Amino acid sequence: MSFTSPQEPLDPRDRPARLTVGVVGAGRVGPALAAALQLAGHRPVAVSGVSEASRRRAAELLPGVPVVPPAEVLAHADLVLLTVPDDALPALVEGLVDTGAVRPGQLLAHTSGRYGVQVLAPAMRAGALPLALHPAMTFTGTAVDVQRLAGCSFGVTAPEELRLAAEALVIEMGGEPEWIEEKSRPLYHAALALGANHLVTLVAQSMELLRTAGVAAPDRMLGPLLGAALDNALRSGDAALTGPVARGDAGTVAAHVAELRKHAPGTVAGYLAMARTTADRALAHGLLKPELAEDLLGVLAEDDRS
Repeated sequence: MSFTSPQEPLDPRDRPARLTVGVVGAGRVGPALAAALQLAGHRPVAVSGVSEASRRRAAELLPGVPVVPPAEVLAHADLVLLTVPDDALPALVEGLVDTGAVRPGQLLAHTSGRYGVQVLAPAMRAGALPLALHPAMTFTGTAVDVQRLAGCSFGVTAPEELRLAAEALVIEMGGEPEWIEEKSRPLYHAALALGANHLVTLVAQSMELLRTAGVAAPDRMLGPLLGAALDNALRSGDAALTGPVARGDAGTVAAHVAELRKHAPGTVAGYLAMARTTADRALAHGLLKPELAEDLLGVLAEDDRS
């Protein structure tokens, strides 16, 4: 596919409603967002990707869109999605600016949860319009991600004058914009990682232990239990706590730890840390009786020293 020469930069007030879209970093996120924008009437025109997996994703989700170097993506797009890992984002922005790829009036939107718009400061000095649009969702790198964007919350940060534009783009992708202040981005991202990333680890460990215990289909056993627990937690918070820690069953917890040490010692530290945190929250919420909490925390402290 050939390109025509880039047009002169547009004043954002005169920008047409439909945008040409480019993606720098064809990981799991970028092509899905560009495909969602395409469904809303925008036009993906270029994508960059180095690995073979990135190229396959781009071909599947953005068929016919050429794979080109990052600078060429910026040369032909009104809206550029910077969808690279968090730690790679600052260097990418500086590199694009140093090579003169950033054009005045160009919308640059990154999808990092950690950063707000200040990470785009070098590009802002070159005249770019900065947006931080972080989808609070895990991505598979397949077409199913486009469907999952419906109702997905996005952490949005932008200069006040671009707030409406940022929120409009999120809505066009099917998402729900949630405004996050610049200074709150790291805490916001930590909260999501604590819930989503650690959940995957806990579920994977639980399935391994069930297999060791002889359960043939641990996923089928855990599905209803975890689904109900998640629903209850989202509805009721700490009031949804159940189980031996919340009840103060110190003997049961001690038995758990003994079995874990025998069959899966790598899980013990995590179990103890979560048990202490659960006990603290159950105690503060009035679910765990103080006299039982003392015995329970004593067991956890003894196990930690062993």
